[in-house]
Amino acid sequence: MTRIARTRLLTRLRTVAPAVLLAGLAVGGVGCTGKSADSTPRTAPPVAVTTTPVVQKPMPVQLKAIGTVEAYSTVAVKTQVSGPILSVHFSEGQEVRRGQTLFTIDPAPFEAAVQRAEAALARSRANLERDRALWRNAEADVQRYAELVAKDYVTRQQYDTVKANAEALQATLQADEASVRADEAELLNARLDLGYCTVTAPASGRTGELLVHAGNMARLNETILVQIYQIRPIYVDFTVPEQVLPRLREQMRRDRLTVSATIPDSGAPAERGAVTFLDSTVASGTGTIHLKATCDNANGVLWPGLFVDVLLVLDTEPQALVVPAQAVVPSQEGSLVYVVTADNTAAVRKVTVDRIMAGEAVIRDGLRADDTVIVDGQMRLTPGSRITVRRKVEPEVIQP
Repeated sequence: MTRIARTRLLTRLRTVAPAVLLAGLAVGGVGCTGKSADSTPRTAPPVAVTTTPVVQKPMPVQLKAIGTVEAYSTVAVKTQVSGPILSVHFSEGQEVRRGQTLFTIDPAPFEAAVQRAEAALARSRANLERDRALWRNAEADVQRYAELVAKDYVTRQQYDTVKANAEALQATLQADEASVRADEAELLNARLDLGYCTVTAPASGRTGELLVHAGNMARLNETILVQIYQIRPIYVDFTVPEQVLPRLREQMRRDRLTVSATIPDSGAPAERGAVTFLDSTVASGTGTIHLKATCDNANGVLWPGLFVDVLLVLDTEPQALVVPAQAVVPSQEGSLVYVVTADNTAAVRKVTVDRIMAGEAVIRDGLRADDTVIVDGQMRLTPGSRITVRRKVEPEVIQP
């Protein structure tokens, strides 16, 4: 570039630079004004939540266990006479009532035995009547000979003979009476055996598997024909740790211990009952104590051999702090609950949950009786968030 050209370029820059600077300042001023207008802080809208007040009410103190259902009684049906089974009058697994006919054993030989016993009894009674008549006649002879011997019409020897005959007839009469009683007993026994040919249910309950079918021989007091399981009421067996034994005994002295038994994953309603047996020893190998509860089982839900979940009510906490279980939010720091403050904001409380029962959480620490907790919408909250109550749930208070 020549010296003349450089001189012209410098002259042009000196003229344009001030104009560019002024234009830049003007644009910058407009930009700053716009930024200042948009920098006003925005307020977050309130979060819609569902709330409910903390409730104080009686809550049971429960102990969970695994139990086994056991028949209230198991009866082995045996025959009291020997003979072939003619017919079976029930189906396997059928509910039967006490006294209901179950089996019929061939009665023919027992009917014949009854007839023989009746004939023997009739013969004994006839002999008794005959000998009684002879004895009465002999007694009359004794009276007559006593008068005659007093007048010396007969000898003393004749009188003694008549008297001895009467005494012999009296002994025969006593033997006849004993024979009649023996034959009456034989007839009664024969009739009992005939009655035993009809085998009836000794207890009400549900029959098990049929063990002897029609046509088979049943042996006296040896053959088990069927077993009957009484299931109304029914037992629930379970064990609890030995550490709760003092509390169990104390509660049993004051009142009965109640339980509920539920079949897992069945949807069936819980069966309620009461503890009726507390073992007298603790199992040293397991450190547990055996209990039995008796349940009415009116609907027949529980069956022998089932495993059930058992809830044992140890006591009742009269003034427990209770909130819905969904109000409790798990976190790394523990269980948290959002409570509503006086200025309608959400505050976080760390709580200690003692137990959860039927969708309700019993709070040991962290809440007061006058608190209101948030049960829905917690996931959108942070400490200090403004809230609006979408719905307020009034809890059900159970009076003791």
